[in-house]
Formats: sequence, C-alpha cells, structure tokens
Amino acid sequence: MRNFIEQMRSQGLVTDVHEPVSSRFDAPKRAFSTDKLLFFHNLDGKKAVMNLVASREALAVALGVPSGELVPKLAKCRYNGTLKDAGTLPLRPVNLDEIPIMENYPKEGGRYLNSGVVFSRYEGIENASVHRMLKAGKDRLVARLVEGRHTHTLHKKALAQGERLPVAVVIGMHPLVLFASCSRVPESMELPFAAELLGGEIPVYTLPNGVRVPDAEIILEGYIGSETAVEGPYVDITRTYDPERIQPVIELTGMYTKPDFIYHGLVNAGDEHKLLMGAPYEPLIYRSVAQVTGVTDVVLTKGGCGYLHGVVQIRKRTEGDGKNAIMAAFAAHTSLKHVVIVDEDIDPANLSDVEFAIATRVRADRDTLIIPGVRGSSLDPSRIGDGLNVKMGIDATMELGKEGEFVRAVWED
Repeated sequence: MRNFIEQMRSQGLVTDVHEPVSSRFDAPKRAFSTDKLLFFHNLDGKKAVMNLVASREALAVALGVPSGELVPKLAKCRYNGTLKDAGTLPLRPVNLDEIPIMENYPKEGGRYLNSGVVFSRYEGIENASVHRMLKAGKDRLVARLVEGRHTHTLHKKALAQGERLPVAVVIGMHPLVLFASCSRVPESMELPFAAELLGGEIPVYTLPNGVRVPDAEIILEGYIGSETAVEGPYVDITRTYDPERIQPVIELTGMYTKPDFIYHGLVNAGDEHKLLMGAPYEPLIYRSVAQVTGVTDVVLTKGGCGYLHGVVQIRKRTEGDGKNAIMAAFAAHTSLKHVVIVDEDIDPANLSDVEFAIATRVRADRDTLIIPGVRGSSLDPSRIGDGLNVKMGIDATMELGKEGEFVRAVWED
C-alpha cells in the first residue's frame, strides 16, 4: 500500500492533511467530498489514508494501464497467479482502541471497520471478501454476513461441525489485493487473482489459526463462532440506512501491526465504496456482452451508486445488437437496474455524452426494453417488497446504414 501511495503522490494525486482530524464524522466528510487520495498525518494521533482507490484513474495507476484499457485488461484475467509462502507473523494481544476506526454518519450503529478484507479458510477452501464490521469492544467485531455469500456459507459449514470459522481481518493492503477481494471469482481464487494483477506472484503469511493473508498494515486474527449481536443501522451504497440485524460476532485472538502503521479508512456511499462495489462487475459485463456483439468498454456510473446503472460501449454489427447487449449486461450483473448501450463515438464515462446519445438516437417506443418481475438489488430502496424489481435497457446506438445523419460537427486541427 505504501508503494502505491507514493506512486499516486508522484503523479500529484495525493492530498496531504497535516492538521489534526477527528475520526468521528470529520475525516469521512472530507473523503466524501472528493475522489482524491487523502493522507491524514494526524487522525486521532495516527496516520491514515482514505480514498485509496476512489477513481478509475487510481485503479489505472495501480494496474499500470491507461484508464480506457482497464476493463479489457481485467476481462482477460484468468486467476492464475501464484502464492509464495512468506512464513508467519508475530501476533500480540488485540486492542481495537489502537486503531482509529471511524464513525462515518449520524444514526449509524457506531464505529465501522468497512475497509478490511475478511480472509477465511475451512476444509481446504479459502475465501476473501469485504464485510462491514461494527466495533463491539477491544476484541469484538459484529460482521454483516450476507446470506448465501462465501463467508456465510463457510461459517454455516463450520457451525454444523461444532466448530468456529477461522478468519483474519486484513486492513491496509495494496489496492489490487483489495480489488481482487471484492471481485466475483471462482472458489478460493481471490489470492491467485490478486497475484495475477500484481504481476504473477504474491507473498502470503500463515497465521496460527491456519488462515493465509497478504502483506498489510494491520492484521487481526480471530474466529466466527455462534455468538451474535445487533449490527446496524448502516449507510449503504445508496446513502440510505440499512436496518439493524442480528449478526455473527468475530472474536479476535491476535493482532499484528506494522511500526507506525497507516490505517485505511473508507466512507460508505463515497466514491471508493462505489468503485469497489461496481468496478469488479465491469469485466464480467464486458465478457458477457462480448458473446453477442463487439464490446469496447463498460462503466458503472457514480450517479447510479457505482452499482445500479451501467453504460456499455459496443461496436455494432447488426441492428439487434443493442438489445442483445442489454440482456447480456443484465445476465452478468443481476443487481444492475438500468443500462444504456452506446456507440464507439460516445464516451461511456462522460454522462453528458451519454445523455446526448439518448437525446438524439433513442425513440422510446423502439429503443427501450422494459423487463418486469426480475431479481434486483436488495440495496435499492425502490425495489418490490419480495426482492424483485423492474429493469430498463436503452439502446442509444445509431441505426445502421444511417450513421451519416448522426455525425457531430467537429473542427479539424
């Protein structure tokens, strides 16, 4: 993570904040107002970073490619990196009070650790995923485990055997490891995917509980057993409050920190949250659309919470390609609510350009596709009560054979 921060600093993409800043509302409010990387030199007396990877530009810096090549590069990944055994780490007693875990919004359940990745291992299966975790004491976190997701499944399996699920909470890692942990990949492939993104290999440490973890600023060892507690309310991706739930407790048993560690904090509903939620789906949509037509880029938009709205840029081959691309996008990302298909001359990251395409190339009776009664996102406050929703696709591409009627006037150099 430190190397990446210096890469960003060398390109003028870091704002250093030297004055004292509070972890209660102050730092989160500052991070919410920008997508620039903020480095706090005195956050409750500690060093901290926010907006580590809050823009496509930052993700491009991490990957070492132009931002326009992000999605095609990610779509080619095969999750085939290798793991290098780096031995063990010296653990000490846990004290979460040493970490400036932030209180992001009024009316939330308390201080949330939501930038940490939960690594777990059970019966040979490994997983890495991001969960929001409510601080519940010096050695307790209450984690929201979404039903049916891998951590939840492994936890249920361990409890059925009368055992606890061994886990590690890892904070402050290279952003490509974080990105890989947010991605939908085959079982046990998060660390190999991270290794591939980092050039082919990643060192991993084995904790006393058997969980393997990457290099990071802070590592917390623990277990998820049968203990539960109240979690929430929590402001989720749509900046609306998710309700209280009874959720499992992570019992922490050991702690490792680098000397003078840098804490990575994340403001929920901010740009980093949106990027980490949505960007991992962009290559999945790209691959799916590539099965039906030529595809050149995919963007999940900030205004769509980085998750619910998408723009897909295609190289149209036949007149039906726009609608086929709509259906392929919805199949790849089932939480996607609205998608716009555009031509190659429209920048999918420029919403003014996208609106122009809708304004000049769409006839609503012909170019919109309404799909009722399908699964949507549980985070959408307008969803139907049983979890279903209505989706809309817009084919904002030019009619083949009539491209000359849509050409925009430009000045020649």
